[in-house]
Amino acid sequence: MYRPDHATHTASTAHHDDRVQFLVVADETSLAQLEAELALLPLCARGRVFVEVQDESQIGPLAAPIRMTVTWLPRSRRSGRPGTAERCGRGEAALRAVSAWTAEMLCDGPGQTRAIVLGSWPVVTEIREHLSETVGMDTASIVEPARR
Repeated sequence: MYRPDHATHTASTAHHDDRVQFLVVADETSLAQLEAELALLPLCARGRVFVEVQDESQIGPLAAPIRMTVTWLPRSRRSGRPGTAERCGRGEAALRAVSAWTAEMLCDGPGQTRAIVLGSWPVVTEIREHLSETVGMDTASIVEPARR
């Protein structure tokens, strides 16, 4: 069936959606806390989960709402800062993933994004700074459960 409203929708068209989307970021120091936070989300929650770990041995099953996409980011398989021969440092993989995701998925409209940021100091600090200062998210929408 032809629907003219879909024919005019393009990638540059603002997507107005009144549902909250979630961005959850963690590292290997907060896996138990991550599981607890994901269990508290509504079953219909949608969004993205990024988990930075040292290597593949730390990847395991993770129960998340069905509309949440989980991406594991092993540092041992990633390079450090572009143009250097450095290894990926703590927080770098998560920050790159969050930067790319926010550039593509953060939309204007009545819906909002809530971020849950867990983990070690470098991860929490870098992600919070990116979300609040670079992206312009309201700090009230960025939750750091360990710091409550």
